Amino acid sequence: MGFTCLKELKMSKNTVNLIDQRVIEANALVPVIRAFGEQIGLDAAKAVVQKTHEKIGREHGRACAEKKGSNTMADLADVVSSWAKGGALEETVIELTETSYIFNVTRCRYAEKYRELGVAEFGYCLSCCRDEPFAEGFNPDIRFERRQTIMEGAAFCDFKFFLDT
Repeated sequence: MGFTCLKELKMSKNTVNLIDQRVIEANALVPVIRAFGEQIGLDAAKAVVQKTHEKIGREHGRACAEKKGSNTMADLADVVSSWAKGGALEETVIELTETSYIFNVTRCRYAEKYRELGVAEFGYCLSCCRDEPFAEGFNPDIRFERRQTIMEGAAFCDFKFFLDT
C-alpha cells in the first residue's frame, strides 16, 4: 500500500479532513477490535491495531519527508502543525529550533470525538500511537518524547522532538 503525505494532498470539496477520517476509521475499526477482543482478548486486539497504526505512521512519515524533499525540524514542524487544521488541536509552541520542536496540545478534538462516539478507550491505539513512528519515518535522527496525552486523561499532551546530531 502506498502512502502519501496528507499535508501535501491537493484539497478539494470532496476531501475528508483528518479528524473526520479518524471518526470514519473508528466507526469501522472499533466493532472489529471488539469482535477480535472476544476471541483473543481486548488488550491483544488493541495491540494488533496499535502495531498496525505505528507501521502506518512510520510509512506516512517517510512519505511526507520524501514529498517535501527534506526532513529538517522546520519541515517536521510544518507537517505536524497541519494536524491541528480546522481547530482539531489547540497547541502552544514552546520552542522551535534547528534541533528541537516542543509544544503542548491543550485541546484535542480527536479525543473529544472519540469520547462522543463512546470509544475513548480505543483513542490511543487508533490515533496517538502514530506520532512517534511518524517522527522516526520522517527522520530517523529525530527522537520523540511524550509523557502524557489528553487521550489518556491528562490535562495536555507534551510533544518533544529532538534532532540528534
